[in-house]
Amino acid sequence: MAGHSHWAGIKHKKAIVDAKRGKLWSKLSRAIMVAAKTGGGDPDANPRLRHAIAEAKAANMPNENITRAIKKGTGELAAEQLEELVYEGYGPGGVAVLCEILTDNRNRTASEVRKIFERHGGKMGTSGCVAWQFQRKGLFIIPADQTDEETLMEIALEAEAQDVQTQGNKFEVLCEPAQFEQVAQALEQAGIAPEMKKITLIPQTTVDLDAETGRKVLKLLEALDEHDDVQNVVANFNIPEEVLAELES
Repeated sequence: MAGHSHWAGIKHKKAIVDAKRGKLWSKLSRAIMVAAKTGGGDPDANPRLRHAIAEAKAANMPNENITRAIKKGTGELAAEQLEELVYEGYGPGGVAVLCEILTDNRNRTASEVRKIFERHGGKMGTSGCVAWQFQRKGLFIIPADQTDEETLMEIALEAEAQDVQTQGNKFEVLCEPAQFEQVAQALEQAGIAPEMKKITLIPQTTVDLDAETGRKVLKLLEALDEHDDVQNVVANFNIPEEVLAELES
């Protein structure tokens, strides 16, 4: 599954400038609201809420914002009615793209997302057209200077992770969502600090891209990610390290 986390890694590298922080916090608030609405407001009894709160804290969201979002989710405060949707489609080079959506107006969001696909050389598809190519997994990206492969493998497998891979100067650890927290705790206890950890959708196969097509795909994913209602974007592309370095430069 080489390259399955290229977009996750690229997105993580993008600096969260002050102008974007409000938008990021808004998306994280929505995630907390929906988690609290579906599983209750107690993070100890609601793993989805616990994970949403952890992501919010990692983005330096103030505790008062987190508390307010939980109360909106549980109905203690008035809130917009959000619907969870998945939009699917294809990008340049036949890359499969999947967007997880939280919206208060599905017709508006569908129209806007469709236009983003079309503007960037892609096409929105029907429900289920690409979802079968992805599985939900826990993903940890760890700089290689944090540990060595043998040590990390031992820690990860002891915590019931599924796989450890080397990608350039980083390690990737994959696990089932149910094991996400115990893998996170095992890494923390070993003094290993991932640069990114999240439950996300991982493609089971990837499409190799050249520099030109890779650049087009990244522009599409960035445009989708910028949309207020898009919570998460994943795609099944692989960019060789030398091409990735060219794009980043």
